Amino acid sequence: MECRQCATPLDRPGDYCLVCRTANADTVVLELDRERSTVSVLDGERVLGRRTITTTPETHGERERSELRSFAGLIADEVRRKRPDEVYATGDRNVLRAVRAQLHYPFYRIAADDPVQHVIDGQGDPPLETVEASVGEKLGGRHSTLIGGRTGREALEVVAEHPNVKKIIPGPIDASGSGTRTGLRAKVTRADDNGNVRLLVRDGSSVQENRVVTTAGSRKLGEHVRADINQALVEAEFAE
Repeated sequence: MECRQCATPLDRPGDYCLVCRTANADTVVLELDRERSTVSVLDGERVLGRRTITTTPETHGERERSELRSFAGLIADEVRRKRPDEVYATGDRNVLRAVRAQLHYPFYRIAADDPVQHVIDGQGDPPLETVEASVGEKLGGRHSTLIGGRTGREALEVVAEHPNVKKIIPGPIDASGSGTRTGLRAKVTRADDNGNVRLLVRDGSSVQENRVVTTAGSRKLGEHVRADINQALVEAEFAE
């Protein structure tokens, strides 16, 4: 494949051209399995190419962590070669988490039988604004207003780290619910017409509803953000 701007030959389809500094792809879709992952490169609705990356998983301690980091690094390197506008990912949660930690592009989790077609079908949706504020800047209210103490704050931090979250506004605590032994749990509810959502945090008999302001702007886009945040809560083992 050649660069669409200057016709310089590219090593791999969709690579960013270092000669004329032109992007030749706008989206990357990651299908992540623990042993074998596929990186698909898109320009609009056109699939430019796919590349498969494999590993042999380790099963013990630091060797496993090191092997996973290296595997995620190879996948992340493939994405960085493209310099895409957006990255969509599905599959193994541990691999997904490790890859996301190494990338600084807008990154969205998806769930679909055909992830590439799912992304192509959604190409008409406008890109969401990302918020670069720190977790502390996104968390409103006093720390004492959060249930679950340190663990409760950690759950809210998972939500605040999402790039499409502007602000979390803690609500009142209702202590009239039934007790539970499952520990602190969190779930994001259906988006409203403005794309904002509610974060329900439960700890024993206490329930707190927190307002989450997003950059979505509509119910449809807010549902995408909701699904992505809930998946992050699953990964962090806070989901109900």
